[in-house]
Amino acid sequence: MDILRPTSFPRLVLSFHRWRNRPQPWAPSSGCGRLPLQLRSLATVTPEPTTTPPASAPTTPVQNYAVDVLVVGSGAAALTASLRLHALGLKPLVVEKTSLVGGTTCYSGGALWIPNSGVRSSTIIPDDFDRALTYMKAVIDDGERPATRPSTLARKVAFLKEGPKMVKFLASQGFRWIRSTGYPDYYPELPGGNAGGGRTIEPVVFDLNRLPREWRGKVRKGTGPNVPVYGFEAGNVYRMRSLDGMLTLLKVGGRVLGQRALGRQPVTLGMSLFGQVLLFNVQRGIPIWTGVALESLNIDDRGNVVGATISRDDGKNIANIQTRKGVVLAAGGFARSASMRAEHHLASGGSHSLASPGDTGDAITAAVQIGAATELMDEAWWGAVVVDRAGEPAWMQYERALPHSIIVDKQGKRFTNEAVNYTRFVHEQFRAGAVPAYLIVDSKNRGKYILAGIPPGRGVSQGALESGLIVKADSLRELAVAMGIDEMGLEETVRRFNQMAEKGVDEDFGRGSSSYDKFFADPKHRPNGNLGPVSRPPFYAARVYPGDLGTKGGVLTDEHARALRDDGNVISGLYAVGNSSASVMGKEYLGAGSTLGPGLTFAYIAANHIALPSAEK
Repeated sequence: MDILRPTSFPRLVLSFHRWRNRPQPWAPSSGCGRLPLQLRSLATVTPEPTTTPPASAPTTPVQNYAVDVLVVGSGAAALTASLRLHALGLKPLVVEKTSLVGGTTCYSGGALWIPNSGVRSSTIIPDDFDRALTYMKAVIDDGERPATRPSTLARKVAFLKEGPKMVKFLASQGFRWIRSTGYPDYYPELPGGNAGGGRTIEPVVFDLNRLPREWRGKVRKGTGPNVPVYGFEAGNVYRMRSLDGMLTLLKVGGRVLGQRALGRQPVTLGMSLFGQVLLFNVQRGIPIWTGVALESLNIDDRGNVVGATISRDDGKNIANIQTRKGVVLAAGGFARSASMRAEHHLASGGSHSLASPGDTGDAITAAVQIGAATELMDEAWWGAVVVDRAGEPAWMQYERALPHSIIVDKQGKRFTNEAVNYTRFVHEQFRAGAVPAYLIVDSKNRGKYILAGIPPGRGVSQGALESGLIVKADSLRELAVAMGIDEMGLEETVRRFNQMAEKGVDEDFGRGSSSYDKFFADPKHRPNGNLGPVSRPPFYAARVYPGDLGTKGGVLTDEHARALRDDGNVISGLYAVGNSSASVMGKEYLGAGSTLGPGLTFAYIAANHIALPSAEK
């Protein structure tokens, strides 16, 4: 099947990796952990660990170790925490339950939403702390879905103040950044929003061959080729038949050839983000154990976290880790836990996740077992996906925004502006009960733009049709019958849509009116780069389901990333960051990098707080 599989393209735009949930020897058959989690205290384990941790995980049946800080997880947030802890003079130990490091970071676009990041750009875009805070309040607090507990004013302020410091710290360690040119905020018209971009940054091209040879094979990768394209270049690639698209493809191709001619393995996006922080950890001798799972958190008689019990080899080899300063949970969320999704995401009707296979909620469950509160457990970093008969999801961003396309429900009616940001789209999909929804494009669209990873051209391959990914018909009525859509409803909706498209104004939902919509448009199409009639046969359709880039709910934390109980009291010695914590972004998505930006920032914040003298905490 001639499907373009840009595995390392931005998760938001050139998204159609078909990430496979490969069976792994460590993976549970169900639930979120391999052994029953239970409360443990140091009274139940050997109280005097005498062995410092080796560079690799222990192989003997029982061992006890003492470290300053245990970091659970190995994505970019986890390795930012360990790197900062090391820089502050502490000795961290990183444990990763799978055989590969990097987690969902390696699948991601690698972007970070960091207002006032300090990363230089050729374009001067005005921004300041107050403007960014105004925007966060407008989106998170004043919308229809406020989330006060995970997104307190103190947490917003901490994120905005410490984010630029985190960026500067990583740069001081050798990290190289670039501004994502032109990428607007996701609600640019709201107070404080930036329509011209400037708040999203991403890593520059990184050579994976800089990693020691023994680590190159331990980095999680997608299933296709790693194409070193930046997130802000992806739109042109999607419009590959335009002049800008062809020039961008030539530029990316030259980047590949030039780097490989020098014996390099160039990567961008999440692979570059993770590759850089992994390199810095390895260079500093920070121990990173793979194939090691968190079993439980150890507490003293006051409920303070003083260590953890970990295991490897399917629970056969146990080690007790005593922590002098704390435990940082940075192991992602529970996107791959069938039992936790069934409990918390009933409203979604099931989700097709693009998170890494190890995203099974172990860290969150361990924290809950000792009394940690959780928030946003019914939320995720939602986005629309198309799914073939094998159940493999492919992310959908540009298809929703480009001309000659429309999305309808089973009655054939539109229910939202198709071009809105991906999390908002799924919220609207849930609200309308449009699961699945149906993307419909005509032959004009098919001739110009990528569709579900299929390069533009005449029609689609037989393989795409046989897989069930795409359905083709010579008329809208035939297409409606094939998809199970109300025929008259679809024809009536398309008739009105085409009239609005000819005028260039979406009178129903405002498609193309936002700077965000226009970023994903075809700038050569007139009068509205997001709108075009769906009129030229044959027609093509795909079922659109709620998917996600990971879950958004987790341990409730304060502005120092400390875990909290339901009554608001701190669980001393326990910190949670990234998708192991409830997001400061609440139920919304503020801009490209809203997952990784807070993830790395609160990892940096947690490390700083851990390093404080006890009297100052």
